[in-house]
Amino acid sequence: MVYPPIGGATKIANGVTTVDCQKQVRSWRLLRSLIELLIPTCKCTIIEQDQDIKQENHIQNYYNNNPHPTFTSSTINIIGTIFGYRRGKVRLCIQTNSNSTNPILLLELAVPTTTLAREMQGGILRIALECATPAYSTNAGSNCSLLSMPVWTMYCNGRKVGYAVKRQPCKADMDALRLMGAVVVGAGTINGKELNSEDELMYLRANFERVCGSANSESFHLIDPDGGIGQELSIFFFRSR
Repeated sequence: MVYPPIGGATKIANGVTTVDCQKQVRSWRLLRSLIELLIPTCKCTIIEQDQDIKQENHIQNYYNNNPHPTFTSSTINIIGTIFGYRRGKVRLCIQTNSNSTNPILLLELAVPTTTLAREMQGGILRIALECATPAYSTNAGSNCSLLSMPVWTMYCNGRKVGYAVKRQPCKADMDALRLMGAVVVGAGTINGKELNSEDELMYLRANFERVCGSANSESFHLIDPDGGIGQELSIFFFRSR
């Protein structure tokens, strides 16, 4: 399938679509085009658990009331990348910079790439990831860093969709990140042949503000200084007790 060109805002380097940071807005229009291409063929549905309605309402209220929380602790900017094969599941990678070979965090999310694209169609995507305090320790928050937790219950725009699992980057992950190394901010696709796959890899990369609220809460918020991206994206990590 041929994807629409960005019109001078892209360069082809090592088989990956790279985006000129001076013209980010067009790259995000490409993301919209990719979503529009995906939606007609997407037959995925988000799983809802009736027995968890009360808990989901709690999650919904949490990040509805805290769309971009302000804490007394300092904030830093990092690189966040959401990527996945068209017919596969999504991965979230957090790095200090686009060329880092040692990600701060790599999660495999519970949703397929096409389902996440559907959720992003409305311009707002809020992902909440909840981990529970181990029953054997009442001081888990002080003994174990939040992002080191291995399994998370995942909510996407207020609906429970399953679990996210922390994983060590495999060779395929590192190959994909290496091909995206030239991209600082933008969205696009990588030809599957570059990764020895028959499926295309879709990606979204942006600067995120990292907000550390406490030992039990942390969040990442997409930075859109000019208001031209048109996508609100926040990811919340928190530990319940």
